[in-house]
Amino acid sequence: MHKDVADVFRDWISLCMSHPPLDIMLYIAHTAHWQFLALVLGFLSWIITLATLGLDEWRVWFVNNTTVINSGVAWVGIWRICFYSHVLSEIEYCQYLSITESFLPTEIKLGQVLMMLAVITGLTGNGIAAYGIRMAYFSVKNRSRIKIVFLLAGIIYLFTGFCTLLPIAWNLNSILNNRTIDFPPEYHFPATPVSQKVGSAIGVGFFASVLMLLSGLTFLCYRYAWQTLKTETPKDPLDPLYGPWTQTSLGSSSTQQPNGGNKDRDNPAFHLEEVSSDGKTF
Repeated sequence: MHKDVADVFRDWISLCMSHPPLDIMLYIAHTAHWQFLALVLGFLSWIITLATLGLDEWRVWFVNNTTVINSGVAWVGIWRICFYSHVLSEIEYCQYLSITESFLPTEIKLGQVLMMLAVITGLTGNGIAAYGIRMAYFSVKNRSRIKIVFLLAGIIYLFTGFCTLLPIAWNLNSILNNRTIDFPPEYHFPATPVSQKVGSAIGVGFFASVLMLLSGLTFLCYRYAWQTLKTETPKDPLDPLYGPWTQTSLGSSSTQQPNGGNKDRDNPAFHLEEVSSDGKTF
């Protein structure tokens, strides 16, 4: 009977030693609050990038001939062109633009490729960033990987931001210089507008790219990200990615010795304090 009680007590001590204390987990999570905010901004930016991809109002053209384009206003996006007409079969007449069309300028073709790439890499960056935040908040195993994951998420976020910003800036430059597009006759579009202005998609896309770049910089600025990525030996006891263990953990590796090695030392189990519901310790 005495042996059974001792075995149960020993198993209980082993269980306590095998689980990290809550305050260490909170200490590690405390270093990643800004990165959690960056994850939220990155996800929001990805949603706005999707909206930019679907908007038609990249360029707003004003035309003189209102025979077909009755409103005198047409919208040129990277995927299609649209205008209102009472002459054609549809009130809102739209024609899709293919990347293989020879008359399309480079900035529109580039916008189609880079915006699709931004959606894919943005989703990938969100997944990697979420995995890193989960490691920081809910796990203390493989803590050295947290900074590697944060660096990777930051790089992907920056790449996504530039993929969005480049077509936005190039199309904006074309609008400000009033550059034209030689549409074929079947598009019912004039070759040259009277004037053109910046559409709403440019502003929305610029906002999305700024948010994505800020998210990437925040992950790259993680305070422990630029420490050595190799196995640190000896480890800094004040680094929350590796400690402090001896101050808060019952299962500190520095106090564990083989059988018989704990001679003349107090059993750490007798230093446990239990707190009752009324706040008293016993």
